[in-house]
Amino acid sequence: MKAQLAFLFTLLSATIYSQNSIQGNVLNSDTGEPLYQVSVYFPQLEIGAVTNENGLYELGNLPSGEFKILASYLGYQTFSSSINIKNGINTFDIELIPSAIEMEEVIVSTPFHKLQRENVMKVEQEKITNLKTNGAITLSDGISSIAGVETVSTGVGIGKPVIRGLSSNRVLVYTQGIRLENQQFGDEHGLGISDAGIESVEVIKGPASLLYGSDALGGVLYLNPEKFANAAKNEGDVNLNYFSNTEGVSSNLGFKTSSEKFKYLVRAGIASHIDYKNGDNERVTNSRFREYDLKTGIGYQSGYFKTEIRYNYNKSDLGIPEEIGLQTKERTPDNPYQELQSHILSSTTDLFMNESSLKVTLGYIFNDRKEYEELAAGNGIPALDMNLSTVNYNVQYHLPKIKRLETIVGIQGMHQTNKNFGEEVLIPDATTNDFGILATSHLHYTGSDVQAGIRYDYRTISGEENGVFGQEGYIGPLDRNFSSLNAALGYRADISKKLVGRVNLASGFRAPNLAELTSNGIHEGTNRFEIGNPDLKNEKNVQIDLSFEFTDEHFEFFINGFHNAVKDYVYLEPNGEFAEGNPVFLYRQQDAALYGGEIGIHLHPHPLDWLHIESTFETVTGKLSSDENLPLIPANTFTNTLRIEDARPNNSWLSKKYAYLTLRTVFDQNKVSSFETPTPGYNLINMGLGASVSLFGKNMDVRISVNNLFDKNYISHLSRLKVDGISNIGRNISLGMHLPI
Repeated sequence: MKAQLAFLFTLLSATIYSQNSIQGNVLNSDTGEPLYQVSVYFPQLEIGAVTNENGLYELGNLPSGEFKILASYLGYQTFSSSINIKNGINTFDIELIPSAIEMEEVIVSTPFHKLQRENVMKVEQEKITNLKTNGAITLSDGISSIAGVETVSTGVGIGKPVIRGLSSNRVLVYTQGIRLENQQFGDEHGLGISDAGIESVEVIKGPASLLYGSDALGGVLYLNPEKFANAAKNEGDVNLNYFSNTEGVSSNLGFKTSSEKFKYLVRAGIASHIDYKNGDNERVTNSRFREYDLKTGIGYQSGYFKTEIRYNYNKSDLGIPEEIGLQTKERTPDNPYQELQSHILSSTTDLFMNESSLKVTLGYIFNDRKEYEELAAGNGIPALDMNLSTVNYNVQYHLPKIKRLETIVGIQGMHQTNKNFGEEVLIPDATTNDFGILATSHLHYTGSDVQAGIRYDYRTISGEENGVFGQEGYIGPLDRNFSSLNAALGYRADISKKLVGRVNLASGFRAPNLAELTSNGIHEGTNRFEIGNPDLKNEKNVQIDLSFEFTDEHFEFFINGFHNAVKDYVYLEPNGEFAEGNPVFLYRQQDAALYGGEIGIHLHPHPLDWLHIESTFETVTGKLSSDENLPLIPANTFTNTLRIEDARPNNSWLSKKYAYLTLRTVFDQNKVSSFETPTPGYNLINMGLGASVSLFGKNMDVRISVNNLFDKNYISHLSRLKVDGISNIGRNISLGMHLPI
């Protein structure tokens, strides 16, 4: 008891006596002039400020210790440095170098919080505002503009990420710092997250099991929630969007306020769409959807101690399109449709102890998934009704730095239960438990970095018996456990002042999910009779990534290559039989390999710094060891964009002006699996423009974008409606507005 009181007294004393502060000036390195509205930010502490008219910034309530400080401003290279905060008032001046290169952000999804150019692992990052600028209707739609990322879609409202040819339970989604669990195993189960209140998205394109455990075998989609307001600030804004094709509207309203120690934010959003129209001017029946979203958070920070709690409620009604039938403009989904409700509660607490830190993240997710079918139209009883409850925990200790070496050790785990209440049982009532332990280190040299780590995971799955043995739909009892040891090694080097090279070698694993182990019936959303295999083994993979980035003030070039060898890859294969009019598919395993990469250039010639010419090409090939092609492999894509912009704020009534024209060329996909058909290629032209307009002392951002300008009628190879001959969305004009209030 005395020891506990001593610890609490020490913690309280540290909080009371840690009122350290920092101040300084931010200047133009060429002219020495002060810079106004520069963002100065400590990413680990999540504390920031902006400079005043004299280029001065001030930050208080800081703990002692070594922390990274960033300064970012449009038209200048992002500044990054480590600084040792001492007791009392600290002074630190910053000089920013003018540059046409776009600002860099800190990568949150990797443990050491580096800028992308400093990171050993290549991670793609994109702001949600940029995705909306491109006219994205949903978050799933928007992320497909990131090189190496595509979307498996069921119409417009249902989509899930594909990273270099892998999707579903091979790609892990993180939101609010915890893993998102919402029965994501199904092909027709969407992302289930609104873009309202999401600030940016990061994509790890490769095995991230070392950092995140099972299901990160193919990569991670990491969603960063919007930040709290800076200390002593109040902020509010409203966002309005209209989409012509679906006569869709989406809007969200947010407010946040912060004192020196307490922080609070809230954001509410709504979206509603009718059936989308294809390039033949036909509406795809029951592709309509609507969504309600609420995000809120509260935080407290005082010196060495920081904590926050966030909550997200999302309700979605998603029609499942099956035909081009009755042409209506109804907004309420018809049968069949999904009714989804998700509650996401997370808590993150940081304790800073001079030379070390402890971070504890806890999460609870409750997902209620209902699916209504034609036979249930008369009684309103869902055919499928599953409740998934998931408790997550993640504890990481950042050890004291030893010269150039940083090390993080941690434990992660999950307790999950699935319960059925519907007429049909797709997967049984079951309990899943995960436990993982990891250690990762980052060694920094002048001009190079090495990162390495090791992790052990153990998963148990216990499923209850369902039905009568020998009859259709019977699911036997399940009691399985899976374990895996994984490692990662990466090296980053400044080959020259402007050229960076990276090589990463990592292993990953994925335990088979309940559907793969236990299915024995019709999966209505896919029109298949699926039979699981309770004897499936872990999927294990080893991937090597090689990348080079050349960055000049007016020219950027990158090339990424990868080879991903997957042992015991789980896949579905038809056996030629039919059950109740549906083809029978069996879950099987075979070694597989995926390989490919991305290449891109970005030219902004001097003195025409407002002109940007961007091109990217991405390709992936996936094959089983039998030389058969894997299903749902994206077609090769070549994207070219001409963009003009004047992004710097000014005193004019019209600022931050931009316009773009994009040609997206998707090639023929003839490398298909035995139960797929080839997909012809197509060209899409997209365009848009926007600006910030000064109105009543506020800067309102307005935009207009047109996707599929010439109303091309096409079918994506990753569309689940392809088997029914249903085309993707036609021309869509999007109008958007962001107004601070």
